[in-house]
Amino acid sequence: MATFQYEAMDNTGLEVKDTIEANSEQEAQSKIREKGFFVTKIAEKGRGKKTKEGGKTKGDAKTSADGKKKVAAKKKKGGGFSFGGVSGKKLCTFTRQLSTLQDAGLPILRSLRILEGQCKPGPLKSSLQGVIEDVESGSTLSEAMSKQPKAFDNLYVNMVKAGEAGGALEVILQRLAEFKERAESLKRKVKGAMIYPCAVITVATLIVGFIMYYIIPKFKKIFDDFGTELPGMTVLLINISDSVVNYWYLGPAAPFALWLMLKIIKKNKTGAYVVDWISLRIPLLGMIFKKAIVARTCRTLGTLIASGVPILEALSITRDTAGNTVFYKSYEHIIAAIREGETMAVPLRETRTVDEMVVNMVDVGEETGALDNMLYKVADVYDEEVGVLVEGLVNLLEPLMVVCLGLIVGFIVIALFMPLIKLLNDLS
Repeated sequence: MATFQYEAMDNTGLEVKDTIEANSEQEAQSKIREKGFFVTKIAEKGRGKKTKEGGKTKGDAKTSADGKKKVAAKKKKGGGFSFGGVSGKKLCTFTRQLSTLQDAGLPILRSLRILEGQCKPGPLKSSLQGVIEDVESGSTLSEAMSKQPKAFDNLYVNMVKAGEAGGALEVILQRLAEFKERAESLKRKVKGAMIYPCAVITVATLIVGFIMYYIIPKFKKIFDDFGTELPGMTVLLINISDSVVNYWYLGPAAPFALWLMLKIIKKNKTGAYVVDWISLRIPLLGMIFKKAIVARTCRTLGTLIASGVPILEALSITRDTAGNTVFYKSYEHIIAAIREGETMAVPLRETRTVDEMVVNMVDVGEETGALDNMLYKVADVYDEEVGVLVEGLVNLLEPLMVVCLGLIVGFIVIALFMPLIKLLNDLS
């Protein structure tokens, strides 16, 4: 029997380093998993350290070098350096295709080459070329993907790592594809619902701006020529028009300045917390933001737990994908409490960032050992509620926009015709 050195993580997220005797590396991994550990690195004693599925010995040096040369030649032909990240839609399609190829029994390297070959030049193709090169060099798929942060985030890498450790990569990729598809579906639903009100507001702003910039100054000239005393509404309208003519550049600059100011504020931890706290308390919009974050984080955590990622590591990844400082701090509190031996439900209730229903479902999930299923159910409910709230917001915006536009147009018309009526009366 051979002796294997290994590094692993236990259920609490603590690192374990030890040795184990086994006839083969696969047997060693099975024995380590039976102890409840998550293998991160393993190597036979006396050989170079290697990871779960990869590794490189002296005998593989030539093959590795040949692999690198092939990929280098590919890079010269096609991809290489590229700007920007990979869009969610492309990554979603890639994950589903990779899942299908793995389910069909194709080797991972061949699957990656097939998908890289059909990719158009861009960030995803470049990232896949890097992954193929690293896998050919002896790295595991998760290690190779971790070197391509433009395409594969921590969630993606850790789920692939869990799939490699459990020998069920095709199942994990299927779960990952479903997760990505649901996330993209929610994004499309929200964006699609907001297109109409955004388009109406933009067109209305441009029309009112045109009236203020071109039409009102002509009326002002007419009023000045007649030398009549103007009503207060007309004076106010002309002053607004003068401001638009003299400071028109503030229109496009103001939103950019607001966006830049928020970015600068969010660089500071306290400022970021204040901005995110306020955003969660905006009427109706705050509720949409909150429920969308709860849905996303619950689905992320449920997917990671179902994939075999240790609870503390899963919570850390979920914390980083929250996208809101208030929820980030809440997950930090939960992680600290679990390290001290608490269940997840108790610190979650203490944070007061989620509804009591979520806390109770998490509590039941922990008691029954079906936490991942409970988190999926919470995510499904909140996804549905986000869709309903967005639809309600759009339905509310339509009459509000009509009323606001009516008031603006009415104000302009009355302000322009009051002095004209007075002039006609004076002339008669």
